[in-house]
Amino acid sequence: MMADRLLERVISEAIIEDVGEGDHTSLACINPDAAGTARLLAKQEGVLAGMRAAMEVFRQTDSRLGIIRFFNDGDTITQGDVVFEVTGLHQSILRAERLTLNILQRMSGIATQTSKYVKAVEGTRAKILDTRKTSPGLRMLEKEAVRIGGGMNHRMGLYDMVMIKDNHIDFAGSIAAAIDRTRKYLKEKGLSLKVEIEARNIDDVAEILRTGGVDRIMFDNFSADDTLRAVEMVNGRFETESSGGITLETVRSFALCGVDFISVGALTHQISSLDMSLKAY
Repeated sequence: MMADRLLERVISEAIIEDVGEGDHTSLACINPDAAGTARLLAKQEGVLAGMRAAMEVFRQTDSRLGIIRFFNDGDTITQGDVVFEVTGLHQSILRAERLTLNILQRMSGIATQTSKYVKAVEGTRAKILDTRKTSPGLRMLEKEAVRIGGGMNHRMGLYDMVMIKDNHIDFAGSIAAAIDRTRKYLKEKGLSLKVEIEARNIDDVAEILRTGGVDRIMFDNFSADDTLRAVEMVNGRFETESSGGITLETVRSFALCGVDFISVGALTHQISSLDMSLKAY
């Protein structure tokens, strides 16, 4: 779960970005003493995500707002469901409206998409991972949505795992050189980080196995047949991961190859927000 202080900072910056010096439309049109209730309505079926962040938007906008919640993160919602009711000053509700919707719609879209991938690989050993293909400044929210949808987070950033990709290998000169330099660097810095390396073909897998010194091998843009062959070559020596162009229609074929993980950039990079609206009641 995203740390409370980090969530507070993310929401604070989002409010500053949206509200600036003030919601002049509401200030101009709405009586400052007018109060009432609005309902968040689901307009399509999906997995709800973002409630904790939405509540923080309301808290920072106006702590006097009253919220009655009917659903929580991870619940399945259907068209017509009332997710929550918010009561208080009209100006405060309007000031929080768009930011609340943006968060809930996008996070719920991510959670819904993730849940479909997780369901598609049920009965296999594969776990669904996200990637770093996230919206700048919103990574923590989007990765929380993946977890709510039943997926797992890959590395959070460049700092919490070593991931040797094709360009690293090419710049280092070879797979062996990249791994050797990585191990020396981690030892010099006193760091205990997992090391993952990308394989572009079966020959790369063989070279990685000869070299050793890693924790996980990623099979990048492999066919299902080559993935099965690669998994057999690794034979449990290292964790295995499939990545690259994997869709909802093809994900199970890769899971059945026996990989430990399948990373899907589309979970956060190519999603449709879940349709919702906030309406006066």
